[in-house]
Amino acid sequence: MKKFALSTWFYFLVPSILGILLFMVPMKYNGDWKIPIAIFADLLSGAVASVMPWVATITLIIAALGSIAFLAIRGDKVKPSFLTNLFKVSLFWTIVRIIGATLAILTLLQVGPEAIWGENTGGLLLSETGLVTFLFTIFLFAGILLPLLLNFGLLEFFGTMMVKVMRPLFKIPGRSSIDALTSWIGDGTIGVLLTSKQYEEGFYTKKEAAIIGTTFSVVSITFSIVIIEEVGLGAYFLPFYGTVVLTGLILAFIMPRIYPLSKKKDEYIDGRPFTGDEEKLPKGYSSFSHGLENALTKANNSRSLVKTFSEGLKNVLDMWIGVIPVVMAFGTIALILAEYTSVFTILGKPFEPILSILGIPEAADAAQLMVVGFTDMFLPVILANGLITSELTLFVVATVSVTQLIFMAEVGGLLLGSKIPVNFFELVVIFLLRTLISLPIIAGVAHLLF
Repeated sequence: MKKFALSTWFYFLVPSILGILLFMVPMKYNGDWKIPIAIFADLLSGAVASVMPWVATITLIIAALGSIAFLAIRGDKVKPSFLTNLFKVSLFWTIVRIIGATLAILTLLQVGPEAIWGENTGGLLLSETGLVTFLFTIFLFAGILLPLLLNFGLLEFFGTMMVKVMRPLFKIPGRSSIDALTSWIGDGTIGVLLTSKQYEEGFYTKKEAAIIGTTFSVVSITFSIVIIEEVGLGAYFLPFYGTVVLTGLILAFIMPRIYPLSKKKDEYIDGRPFTGDEEKLPKGYSSFSHGLENALTKANNSRSLVKTFSEGLKNVLDMWIGVIPVVMAFGTIALILAEYTSVFTILGKPFEPILSILGIPEAADAAQLMVVGFTDMFLPVILANGLITSELTLFVVATVSVTQLIFMAEVGGLLLGSKIPVNFFELVVIFLLRTLISLPIIAGVAHLLF
């Protein structure tokens, strides 16, 4: 192994440990366990709550107007730059940004049909405590501080050691273990962000990024507690979360091996094919020594703190302009459909016989809850209150809502807004497959418990 200066060890250890503390070590805050990044976001949200809907709306308007302006400019007249990357998007995504900005204006001013700006639709996303305003603040801290995980060797160190586990089981690189851990302990949105940045920087292939983004951006432990408490089964948290973990691992093994993830190209964002040479150990190296050398080499090349901070700010703007409009547009539309139409009742009908075969009580009422989670993970348990009386069924609804993973008001919208190569149709298919595969497992555990 090559020798490195003491300062290089400093650049590897200090930022990496700080990144782990900020993104992965939960602390007690207001009675809940949260990672420091989420605590910072909560504190800022509370301090500037009254103006955040305005700030978010103005940002959405800038995203829409900037995209319209760049759309009018011929491709050969636009020079590559950071601003070009922010605003030069396709006609489809320009329209999405326009829709996002329009819905934000109507919600902020509470004009037009109440179906758009009501507290269960647009208001759920764009209010002083809404998802969009929370994402705005968490993206600020996560974006600026994300280089602590990305730039100083932590991923190289763990990635080299974990490849023997992650590659054969889940068909993804070892470094993805950090994405999974960040989501599991912290928040799924940060996991999507981390995955997207690594894909853009050429560390993941299209297939790997799609697998990680749709399979490992799991719901945090903290939010899982909220879900099970909502249905009044807090005493069953341990078997509930154990079922979530077991089902999640089974899904992580199956999903990469079936459509649509199995059909994704194993090539990088620049078109380079995956060869596997990147993961082979050089002669005379162990996984630990090779991972440590890779980490120190990365840290040695990341000594400019100004450059690191600049990259962090670009991360923030990229998320504000690229992701939040998608969450606002798709999230609001999905919530309107759930609140004011019978779309999800109709779509849930095919699940009724499946639930009956699995011995789930109140199958007819529970069936619609199997698909409504596509709009927002919290909706199934909110609707279950007062609709479902069976504890067994409530347990199934709560557990399924967490393991489905793809919900448009957050993770689904973030995936579509990122550069991770998945489209809306594929997310629908993945959501349905995750639901169908997980139901027998969850129902089996529920019958043992109740």
